[in-house]
Amino acid sequence: MRKFLSTGMIALAAVSLGACAEYRNNDTVRGAGRGAAIGAVGGAVVGAVVGGVNPIEGAVAGAVAGGAVGALTTKGRRWMRDDQGSCYYLNSRNDRVYDRKRSC
Repeated sequence: MRKFLSTGMIALAAVSLGACAEYRNNDTVRGAGRGAAIGAVGGAVVGAVVGGVNPIEGAVAGAVAGGAVGALTTKGRRWMRDDQGSCYYLNSRNDRVYDRKRSC
């Protein structure tokens, strides 16, 4: 029961830390935050199930690995808002690429 409780608390902390990283206009930061939260939860679960691995150590390792994977796999676009309120990002040629469905 104690392992289950500590795993639940670690998962809650990881989710709240991932929510803090939800910076609206930067996909890389958002991806890293989500990856870290998912990795921390997965690492805590693995640490609780596998013998010889502490759930806290598993959560830390999972958060580091998940954050790195999340940051590397996002497109890294910085979204901006124009004068009319539409969201766009600049491509490699510095042309504006609009997404009418996105809110920023």
